[in-house]
Amino acid sequence: MCVRKIFENEGLQGIDKTFLTGAVKPQEEKQMQPDNHYDEKLLKAKDHYIKRHEEMLKREAEIAKENEMIEPEIQSDILAKSTTYYIRFVKHISKYSIMWKQSQAYKILFYTTQPAHVIMIAAVLCVTSALVPSTERTNGAGHPHSPTASFIYLTSFIMHLGAQIWMTFVSGLSLYFALPRHTFGEVQRILFPRYFTMNACLSLVTLLIFVKHHPTNTWDLEIAIQVIAMTAAFFLELLIRLYMTPPLLRLITAKLVLERTAGVGTEIGRHNAGPLKHCPHYLMVHSNFRRVHISIAMGNMVTMACTVLHLHYIANKLCVV
Repeated sequence: MCVRKIFENEGLQGIDKTFLTGAVKPQEEKQMQPDNHYDEKLLKAKDHYIKRHEEMLKREAEIAKENEMIEPEIQSDILAKSTTYYIRFVKHISKYSIMWKQSQAYKILFYTTQPAHVIMIAAVLCVTSALVPSTERTNGAGHPHSPTASFIYLTSFIMHLGAQIWMTFVSGLSLYFALPRHTFGEVQRILFPRYFTMNACLSLVTLLIFVKHHPTNTWDLEIAIQVIAMTAAFFLELLIRLYMTPPLLRLITAKLVLERTAGVGTEIGRHNAGPLKHCPHYLMVHSNFRRVHISIAMGNMVTMACTVLHLHYIANKLCVV
């Protein structure tokens, strides 16, 4: 009412009445038709996706209901129960493992070189005490035959040889020619420490049991060669694990960071540095990585030769076939 009175009082007759009444001219109506059509499409699309979302929720509810019906059968399955308990056990161990890795003792043991020296000294003393003859060993020909000791001895040796063959000729080559190079590097970064730790422990067990049943005073040339080979394999694997594997892991991490920044490393079965082939820092890191990796590979082949030598000795002593 106020607006109308103002217009009437001021005598503004030339103003279009449609401005006040809200009427739309035919031309403007034609211009607004495409907008209305577009809005109708949006509404239809919205209704369509809402309907699909409701169907998806309904389907998920049906699947959850079916799982609830199957759950009693799963709980009664021995395999499912054992898997559940195993997952709980692994989570429990992982929890304490994370706590251990965050402790100060872990940082001292694994981020400094002093613990590696202590472990190496302890290993040398352990092997030396087993090899040096004592008064008890000089009088007898050795400990009597023990089926348990023989079982542990053969088990450790077989596991050692099997791990070497699998890691060197099966796992390494298969994954290198089947996975992207960065994925292969991540896998090797996890497997390398475990592989050499396990091999060193198995070599020590095999050596100690063999020396226990073959005292120094009973050695001949054949047994002396076996003891030297097993001792060399043990110390070489321990040396690789303590002093060569940590630098290799650091170099792998540095390479992955540089290559991911440059957008390379997804190739399979080959190495392509891409734009990094002109980077001096990357070339230095890659050269150091190659040098350490080749040294570890050569050490692994030497330990495998020692293991095969002992396999030949065991094969000559077997009377099964």
